Amino acid sequence: MTQHADVVVIGGGQAGLAAGYHLRRRALDFVILDADSAPGGSWQHMWDSLHLFSPAEHSSLPGRLMPAQTGETYPDAGHVVGYLADYEKRYDLPVQHGTRVDAVRRDGDRLLVEADTGTWRARAVISATGTWSRPFLPAVPGRSVFTGRQLHTVNYRSPAHFAGQRVLVVGGGNSGAQIAAGLALDGHVEVTWVTQRPPRFLADDIDGRALFDAATARRRALEEGRDDTGGVASLGDIVAVPPVRAARDAGLLTAKPMFSRLTADGARWADGSHTGADAIVWCTGFRPALAHLAPLNLRGARGHIPTDGTRALGEPRLHLLGYGDWTGPASATLIGVGRPARDAVREIAQLTAR
Repeated sequence: MTQHADVVVIGGGQAGLAAGYHLRRRALDFVILDADSAPGGSWQHMWDSLHLFSPAEHSSLPGRLMPAQTGETYPDAGHVVGYLADYEKRYDLPVQHGTRVDAVRRDGDRLLVEADTGTWRARAVISATGTWSRPFLPAVPGRSVFTGRQLHTVNYRSPAHFAGQRVLVVGGGNSGAQIAAGLALDGHVEVTWVTQRPPRFLADDIDGRALFDAATARRRALEEGRDDTGGVASLGDIVAVPPVRAARDAGLLTAKPMFSRLTADGARWADGSHTGADAIVWCTGFRPALAHLAPLNLRGARGHIPTDGTRALGEPRLHLLGYGDWTGPASATLIGVGRPARDAVREIAQLTAR
């Protein structure tokens, strides 16, 4: 049976919930289809030691401040999951969990959303599926030869699973630094941290609040025709959260340059040196999860869909939310997604009023 709604939101994580908040305020008829069986988005799948970069009050979705976590300046992932579950309940958002969307197609003056639980016809669609379900693994020579365990950030949980092992952590971003720091501080794991370029730590007093301010300043500069400030990228790559700072200051977080190839039992560098390894954790990022939009044939360079703000240029009834700066400055963050969500819903409200 085909169901109908003004708007179908695909994804019930932080971006989908922010969209739902604004859709509720506009009194639009909508549904949120979420593949996860429980609330919390990708946060429920994060590694055990993960903490936010910002205090709770600077990590909130629109309309509802995140409460502080007792004993923690920077809330952990479990606290975020609880906040998102409460947010969904507080605003009575119509989230259908355990519903996977397979395709979005044009159907005359509507978009057809095909899910494993049925089909929806909608006047507009907001895609908010994020990137967590599309981990990226680089094509490193010898990757198929390595006989040890290989896993991506999405599969990592804690150092306890690597006690007594030699572990290569590959990646110079926040996830790589945090996971390498956690393993090193555990004291039972031999860690080699490998990065494509020398890691750039932000100053110790910079956290998510300053990063959001930098992203906002960049957006304003570009909107006003001024020079690009560089935004967050101009400050560095790695936030010195307490575990990262502790490992760095103890001399446990010194990165090696990228190896030239993997061998059966480790990694070899261009100078001929070799490091043995029992496992590799690939902290090499993600790609946008957009396979459900393939029937619309909208993809451009680097797999992105060209947008004006959040609206797809090739399909004005489709908005993309929360995938990164290309769908709104800081839109992949808790505090940053509110503004592009509001703007997307405003445009959708104007579209559906015609």
